[in-house]
Amino acid sequence: MKILTVDVGGTFIKYAVMNEQANFFQRGKIPTPRDSRQNFFNAIKKIYENFSVEGIAISMPGVIDSARGICVKSAALSFNDGCNIIYELEKICKCPVTIENDATCAALAESKFGALADVDDGFVIVFGTMIGGAFIKNHEVHKGANNSAGEISFLRAGHNQKIFSDFCSVPALLKSYAQIKNLSTENVTGEKFFQAVNENEVDAQTCLDKFTRRIAEKIFNIQLIVDVKKFAIGGGISAQKIFIESIRDNLKKVYAESPIEFNCVEIVPCKFLNDANLIGALANYLQKNF
Repeated sequence: MKILTVDVGGTFIKYAVMNEQANFFQRGKIPTPRDSRQNFFNAIKKIYENFSVEGIAISMPGVIDSARGICVKSAALSFNDGCNIIYELEKICKCPVTIENDATCAALAESKFGALADVDDGFVIVFGTMIGGAFIKNHEVHKGANNSAGEISFLRAGHNQKIFSDFCSVPALLKSYAQIKNLSTENVTGEKFFQAVNENEVDAQTCLDKFTRRIAEKIFNIQLIVDVKKFAIGGGISAQKIFIESIRDNLKKVYAESPIEFNCVEIVPCKFLNDANLIGALANYLQKNF
């Protein structure tokens, strides 16, 4: 059996044909249509028509009611708000479809097969166009009463109407570096930024330190509520060892500043990195169809 797994992001739609053992066959990516719901569905249908598969497993951003197949709310792709994604795609593709929140998918992958497989309770944070979060309790994803548990992109960050993703998404990191260097944001990529960091460029290192300090403060706050064994950090940026190390270093400082002593939570990179959402989407599909 082969399943088309689809990871919808704010910038790209990544896809792969996989089997039940999470082996990858064909894979690729296309730009995410951001102008209309119809173009969004047409893009997925076009991908589907290129392969012979038995179903479609989708990971996507937003508040997702996976049981009913509804995208309740999506800041990244607001034209899907209130849309029954499963109904629409099953109508045009004529095959079973499942959907789940992207961070929830990453958490499913890491809890079942990856960095959190050895703990009962953990938390996944995925850094991308925005910031995904998911709380693992007793090896299951806790979605909350309104399917919005883990929506940490929208944590308030001060009194100026800013939210967590305004400061700590990957685009926010690159934008801050571009401003320091007086460059156009189009000319600053993640690869160029981390090359500068690893070459000990002071501006880049300072930028990364401020960025991961903000992340560490939010992890500290979340941990005081959920008290888990590990935080797994995902997204393409988590492949950069210096990013993970900088979070760990700043988190130790935050704990040291606390008026009460707490044990510092363990920070680990997600095992599956950019593939976590695809693997988690597959796990969700298999769980719901078998």
